[in-house]
Amino acid sequence: MIDTTRRGLLMGTAAAASFGALPLSQARAQAGTAIKIGVLNDQSGLYRDLSGPGSTACVRQAIADLGQLGFNVEVIQADHQNKPDVGSNIVRQWLDRDGVDLVIDVPTSSVALAVAGIVREKNKVYINSTGASSDLTGSQCSPNTVHWTYDTWMLANGTGGAMVRAGGDTWFFITADYAFGHALERDTTNFIRANGGRVLGSVRTPFPGTTDFSSFLVQAQASRAKVIGLANAGGDTINCIKQAAEFGITRRGVRLAGLLVFITDVHALGLQAAQGLALTESFYWDLNDRTRALTTRVRPSMPANAPPTMAQAGCYAGALHYLKAVKDMGVAAAKADGAAVVARMKAMPTNDDAFGEGVIRPDGRKIHPVYLFEVKKPEESRGAWDYYKVLQTVPADQAFRPLNEGGCSLVRS
Repeated sequence: MIDTTRRGLLMGTAAAASFGALPLSQARAQAGTAIKIGVLNDQSGLYRDLSGPGSTACVRQAIADLGQLGFNVEVIQADHQNKPDVGSNIVRQWLDRDGVDLVIDVPTSSVALAVAGIVREKNKVYINSTGASSDLTGSQCSPNTVHWTYDTWMLANGTGGAMVRAGGDTWFFITADYAFGHALERDTTNFIRANGGRVLGSVRTPFPGTTDFSSFLVQAQASRAKVIGLANAGGDTINCIKQAAEFGITRRGVRLAGLLVFITDVHALGLQAAQGLALTESFYWDLNDRTRALTTRVRPSMPANAPPTMAQAGCYAGALHYLKAVKDMGVAAAKADGAAVVARMKAMPTNDDAFGEGVIRPDGRKIHPVYLFEVKKPEESRGAWDYYKVLQTVPADQAFRPLNEGGCSLVRS
């Protein structure tokens, strides 16, 4: 574990090689006049494609789109390997030694929750785009955290609620055994029961490292549930869907509910395997003129020339709004008080090419519309990455948990 942690720290340092090469006194002077953003995510594992280097590219695009800010912005990145101890050590080094002002992205809810606590302790800023647990704006909300793109309540409301109303009233969950999976199963179960459905059982799968889901799928099938809820993400979701197809589970009338599915997952599966899958996202590159314009600008910098996922788009939009707030209040004041920056972000309406207009609530939850999509049939697609059709738009004021129901201490009754 010591070597793993050290490797994670070294990756963070290597990503900032130009900064680290400066003499210490010069580096400290530069840190005092520049804003430094640390992109923390999975650079090498099962969440790499949906987050990873593409998130860093989107943060850099936000800086480019803002043009002359009147101050310098530096970006570094590191791989937390989906481990809370590795992520915590990287963030402590960034904040204590390297002068990082904003930590952004952070898939894997167990890491996200740990990072939120450290950033609050150090009074810096944390914009979560990819960690999904709704507890980040509920029982563990913080004046230093903004939760931008999606959360488990939103996903449960979008996909879970819609499938129950469409007749999928009995469920069995295959759940990643960590904070994200637990929260997603919990929130979806609440929607299932509220809509008159039942949960017949669940099984928790080790995370990370599980690749063979056959025994879990057999248990799900044996329950005779109409819907198998996949409370996982990334490579785990891809493997579940592929193996379910191999067993012929969906041919027997059972529906799969991918509760957190990204366009990179659909790409990896292919339309033949993924067609008909219902999923909820808050961003799609081909949704409107603004999302297409953003995709055109950032795509040359993206891995494999792919369009951004909603997680990566959240990094773009979050960084953009943060830097607008810094410009508004001044670099010195922003570096001195992270909670004050977040307060300024909440006071300013948001507007960007990824999500359009929106607001940040007192609990730190970013509010915007959400879309229920269906994956197209192969013959419906017009070309590469043309994968979704809109089934339903959930208005911003209905897409996320009501402000007074999360238990956030920042919300006044």
